[in-house]
Amino acid sequence: MKLRIDYTKKGSEEVIDRLSDYIEKWRIRKMRIQRNSAPVSREIRKRNTHRIDVPESAVSPVISKNRSEKSSDLIETSGTAGVRRKTNPVADPVRKVQPRRNPPENVLPPRASVAASARGHRTLPEKEKLDVKKVFSRIGISILTMLLAVVLLVISVDLVVLHGPSKAARDRFVLTVTETSAGKFLATWFLSDEVVQNIIKENAVIGSNSTTDTTLIKLPSDDETDPGNTNVKTDINSVQLIDIEGKTYKGKLLIVQNPKRVFIGTPVAYGNDKEGVTTIDMVRNANALYGINGGGFYDTGKGNGGVPTGRENSDGIVISKGNLMWGERKREYEIIGINKQGIMVLGKMTAQQALDSGIVEALNFGPYLVVNGEACEVGGFTEAGLNPRSAIGQRSDGAMLILTIDGRQPSSMGATYEDLIEIMMNYGAVNAANLDGGSSTYMAQNSESENDPKIITQCASLYGPRKMATSILVSRVDQINSQYEG
Repeated sequence: MKLRIDYTKKGSEEVIDRLSDYIEKWRIRKMRIQRNSAPVSREIRKRNTHRIDVPESAVSPVISKNRSEKSSDLIETSGTAGVRRKTNPVADPVRKVQPRRNPPENVLPPRASVAASARGHRTLPEKEKLDVKKVFSRIGISILTMLLAVVLLVISVDLVVLHGPSKAARDRFVLTVTETSAGKFLATWFLSDEVVQNIIKENAVIGSNSTTDTTLIKLPSDDETDPGNTNVKTDINSVQLIDIEGKTYKGKLLIVQNPKRVFIGTPVAYGNDKEGVTTIDMVRNANALYGINGGGFYDTGKGNGGVPTGRENSDGIVISKGNLMWGERKREYEIIGINKQGIMVLGKMTAQQALDSGIVEALNFGPYLVVNGEACEVGGFTEAGLNPRSAIGQRSDGAMLILTIDGRQPSSMGATYEDLIEIMMNYGAVNAANLDGGSSTYMAQNSESENDPKIITQCASLYGPRKMATSILVSRVDQINSQYEG
């Protein structure tokens, strides 16, 4: 940069003043850069460095008047030689300043100033430290919110299904929840008890009032020369496990060739002050090969299995090894029994009549599904609800059919009574009856060599295997109960 100089005394004084100003500005700028300790690019240094070229012949000798020490140190006169820089100027001591975390705007270097102005000198607020009470309160609020959402969803579904345009959907929902011990209240939230009972009656299984005809069952003889035996040789002691699958269900079916291997599993004793035993523990205690749940038990949502019952909490009966373990001899029950010959008997009779007819293993439940080869009729058009199911049946050759259906699972919603009837008829059942299904349903299988049973189907209970009053067990070949004839 070049200065325009007047060739007068006044002009020379102006030159000195302007030089002093430039030098002072340069010193201040340098101090600012040092304070911020920021790297300065070559362009900035070049822009902040000013070169002043003054011809020596253009300046007359002048005497500096009352100039500051800094100016007099940096500028000197030398006759007519003009103004020149001091050969060895003494640098002013510069105090080093530590850079601040948030330096003020007027101290920042050019690039830092632009960045600071862009973000408006905003700094992130420190995160609030949460104490234990706040953490638990927030967790509690989240849980309550989720529960409220679930309740609202259930109420909405209840209203839409029960009071919607579809009568079939309403009946299916009512039948499904009323067959559970813990979900019955869902049906009566928005429907009267009278309406619920009418729906159940309209869709009930219409069973036969007659007792099964035992002559329809032809048990194979152990004598190979018996003319009743067919040309197809069957292992009388074989047990076959089959996977069952339908549109809404998956399950397992046991085909036990020898019906005398099937018996009722029980706890040691019954009573209000007693507890039942889980099906898998009954299998273990009896060293049985297979087991499923049997009849009902008194249950208000989480029963202990100490009191046997029939359908809809009716009075129960249990006969094991020819002994009446629970029930009244003169009371009539809906019997599911096995007599001494290994033939399954279905029918309404008193406990004494059951014992007199030779029944050695029995419980009561229902409804009956197949009687004397005829499928029982399912009332209504909804085919009952979709739930986990258990059933037992017998073919004409005496083989027992023991069935469990998974339910309340993503891959298996459950089966209806119509589904059970279809399965039993397809596998040749002459007589068949429904057992206590729901969350009690599962099948346990024991090892051939060890007494270590495992559950091989899905258990729908939220609490795990439930304590039961009775179960249906399959004994090992060498442990057939002595109460059977032959």
